[in-house]
Amino acid sequence: MKHFSIVMLLVLLGTCNWALGQSKDSDKGQFSGNLLLTYQKYVRDDSIGANTKVYKENTASADAWLFMQYRIKGYSFILRYDAFNNSPLLDPQDAYTNHGVGFWQINKSVDKLDITMGSFYDQFGTGVLFRAYEQRQIGIDYAIQGMRLKYNINDKWAIKGFAGNQKGNIKNRFGFAKQVISGLNIEGNIDLGKDSKYGALQVGASAVNRTLDRETMDRLVGTINTYDLADRFYPKYNVYGGNAYLTYTKNNFSWTVEGNVKSKEAIMDDNTKFYLKSGNVLYTSMSWGKSGWNLGNHTASVGLNVQARHVDHFSFRTAPTENLLNGLVSYLPSMTRQNTYRLLSRYNAPGQAMGEDGIQGEIEFKPRKGTQIFFNGSYVQTLASNGKLNMATGVKEAEKLFSENYLEVVQKIGKHDKLKLGVQRIVYNQTRYESEPEYVPVKTFTPFGEWLHTMNQGKSLRVEWQYLNTKNDQGSFANLMIEMFVNKNLSIAVADMVNVAPHRYERMIIADKVLHYPTFFIGYTEKNTVFTLAFLKQQQGVNCSGGICREEPAFSGVRFTVSSNF
Repeated sequence: MKHFSIVMLLVLLGTCNWALGQSKDSDKGQFSGNLLLTYQKYVRDDSIGANTKVYKENTASADAWLFMQYRIKGYSFILRYDAFNNSPLLDPQDAYTNHGVGFWQINKSVDKLDITMGSFYDQFGTGVLFRAYEQRQIGIDYAIQGMRLKYNINDKWAIKGFAGNQKGNIKNRFGFAKQVISGLNIEGNIDLGKDSKYGALQVGASAVNRTLDRETMDRLVGTINTYDLADRFYPKYNVYGGNAYLTYTKNNFSWTVEGNVKSKEAIMDDNTKFYLKSGNVLYTSMSWGKSGWNLGNHTASVGLNVQARHVDHFSFRTAPTENLLNGLVSYLPSMTRQNTYRLLSRYNAPGQAMGEDGIQGEIEFKPRKGTQIFFNGSYVQTLASNGKLNMATGVKEAEKLFSENYLEVVQKIGKHDKLKLGVQRIVYNQTRYESEPEYVPVKTFTPFGEWLHTMNQGKSLRVEWQYLNTKNDQGSFANLMIEMFVNKNLSIAVADMVNVAPHRYERMIIADKVLHYPTFFIGYTEKNTVFTLAFLKQQQGVNCSGGICREEPAFSGVRFTVSSNF
């Protein structure tokens, strides 16, 4: 793969040089790019469970991504060079070392036709059926390597198709999956009445096909042949998926509905046993807003949003043998609120491909200038098919997985101060989400707050606090952070999260005592470059990015980052 990376680098540089040679002196094109680098020095701390492979053997790691793009005369050339050195990013329990071309692309628009060769990110509809994307924070990259054509029929309708292979997983990041994925999508806009008098529709439909390679099929057949005769079946080389979707908008109202289906294929249950099953997903969302609403002596505004999703056996991967976050073709993000505060984001609800029903609703109300009230509620449960067995009736029933109630009030005080107060309540089925039969559902009650004081010349002071109260999991936590922007270039933060009321299960590897998770942070911005340096400790838990989650071990050490745009 290193030879391939060198060849691709030479090809792209040669092509860019040719394009530059064909241009006039006055048209040299545009070059841009960015660099992201993370260096971590590990400080082992057995008391919080920070003792994985990188602490015992490597003690330090570095990850880097250098993205470069050159545009000229309708051409676009992209090259991204990735490097991983003793990195736990792809697999938190291991250390990965490799480097090479992680993304390359040549793109050209010819009249109404857009041509892409190499790597690309894309999605059909909401992404449930197909989404190629990247989330570096949790080490996933589902880029497709192949070809894509998009034809703009007119200014309202377009059709696109692709064929290729998904980028390699955590064991082969610079390779690609042997399975071929292809897809076709048509999408357009329809005005209802003259000048959209009755609203507008955005409609679309897609089809996706994935074909297994012979090696994967042979392994799959070998596994199935070990089952009892009653459980054996004929696996399929090809799986087909399709969707149809529409979004209706009129003034301040919007409604989206999307249906996805998938043909029968071998899928893996929670006990790693294969069976033949088709799948489907139904998703809908509605939003409405109104501003300029007279409320006494004040002008108010309100916004509403509701979304719901039904998932039934929609595990769609490059191969049925893949698990965890490897080889995902479909995109099933969490149906719940994505929180940002440290303790509010402690418990999350990853999407369940085997089956779930979820609903989320939120209300944003501004009764007057300077005041904002926000409420969010969500509920997720399994289907009966993957639910809990009722021992009295002998029938499986839907099981509650997650619920959240969130209330936040923000009040501006004078010209320089803003106060935020709120409360969160969560019920989290730790047994199901973390496959720990010893654990019981976690019930939390978390009040929180934030005070922001702005000063002259870019100076500001921010204080945030949370108290997570629970008798389950690791017990109750308190978190306090003080952040100071000394000027527009320099920021400093100090924080400590304390396990104030510890609770432990037998399988937990952390010390049964009050634990501290401190953070000391400094950030500096110089034009287009941002430097950060931090010493921190983080507890083990589920980390989510873009609605996709994975479980990660505790962290203890120093983290240095550089982010630069040019």
